Amino acid sequence: MVAFDQVSKAYGSVRAVDALTLDLRPGETVALLGPNGAGKSTTLDLLLGLKNPDSGTVRLFGTSPREAIVAGRVGAMLQSGGLMGEVTVAELVRLACDLHPKAHRPSEVLSRAGITQIAGRKVDKLSGGQAQRVRFALATAGDSDLVVLDEPTTGMDVTTRQGFWATMREQADQGRTVLFATHYLEEADAVADRVLVLHRGRLLADGTAAEIKARAGARRISFDLERTIDEAALRALPCLTGIDISGRTVRIQSADADATVHAVYGLGVFPRNLEVAGLGLEQAFVAITTAEEAKSK
Repeated sequence: MVAFDQVSKAYGSVRAVDALTLDLRPGETVALLGPNGAGKSTTLDLLLGLKNPDSGTVRLFGTSPREAIVAGRVGAMLQSGGLMGEVTVAELVRLACDLHPKAHRPSEVLSRAGITQIAGRKVDKLSGGQAQRVRFALATAGDSDLVVLDEPTTGMDVTTRQGFWATMREQADQGRTVLFATHYLEEADAVADRVLVLHRGRLLADGTAAEIKARAGARRISFDLERTIDEAALRALPCLTGIDISGRTVRIQSADADATVHAVYGLGVFPRNLEVAGLGLEQAFVAITTAEEAKSK
């Protein structure tokens, strides 16, 4: 469905995308993660034909990105670019439907995006969350096979975000591929079938959220101390990859939780409320990107 083959894109001396190779398959919901400057937006711009690669090829459905978009096979919701002012939400959605080769009914698009109640409102009078839902409506105005979303839930409240992702799951269940870039890692953990981690334009990790967490190789340990002890002794525990001490509460990341916990007892203290768990996606993401930064120094 989507194929990047050794794709690179530079801006002066900065290589935003560096020999990127990846494939997207039908019916997947894919999260694109990376710190600021990782190349996420440039990757989406290349996928949508808004920029051309310096080298390598990008193919959508066996054709160029622009050909796929003209054929109505791709819907996109981007961070950049404003909405038309001085028109109502309904008028803008109707225009998008009129322009799409495989359009849905405007009333259906408004309902799916949850904006029927604001259909008569001028676009330039919308809140940030409402404007995001209008952008989503424009991205799904027709029967596209691929939906691309750049930070789609920015400005949405929790309830609206939950409704938005329920709608996107319906899109995937109908066989569409959904690719989204996000800073909300809990969304990626809860929604994505597959997670791609970019760093300095290169693909660091590609797998399910569970596989990404396992790759980080660390576990979380937390406990409370009955009495204060020398912080230096805690920081000298074996296999630590991170530690936070707040009063008598200790939170640790360890490459070998068994060895670390054994050493805690060896200090002659009895940890209360001891918990050992795998890293969440956010902690795994930080661990993977931090390790990559360390290697590049």
